[in-house]
Amino acid sequence: MALAAMILVAGCASKSENIQATYMSPMLYESYSCEQLAQEGHRVAARAAEVAGVQDKNRQNDTIKTTVGVILFWPILFANEGDGQTAAELAQLKGQKKAIEEASIKKNCGIRFENTNGSK
Repeated sequence: MALAAMILVAGCASKSENIQATYMSPMLYESYSCEQLAQEGHRVAARAAEVAGVQDKNRQNDTIKTTVGVILFWPILFANEGDGQTAAELAQLKGQKKAIEEASIKKNCGIRFENTNGSK
């Protein structure tokens, strides 16, 4: 039973902090000024925070469904969201933040993104 539960939990959405950034080349931002990099960085960071909240809510919902499924009604397990479009968008946004930061470093703009999980 415990093994079955672990397998089912594997189908749950990932924590936002565990989603890895998709590689984005800093060359995308080479024509940006420091001010433009800062503005784009702010926009991307705000959207990333919003999407991370949705991803974490998806994880919470999947965890609840899995618990109910294992204990009471297994067909609900098919309703788990897993990692889908939200996770893909978050990975892309994390990649953009990293590329903006790398472009900033190259131009000596000093833009750095704060993070709590080791990924940018």
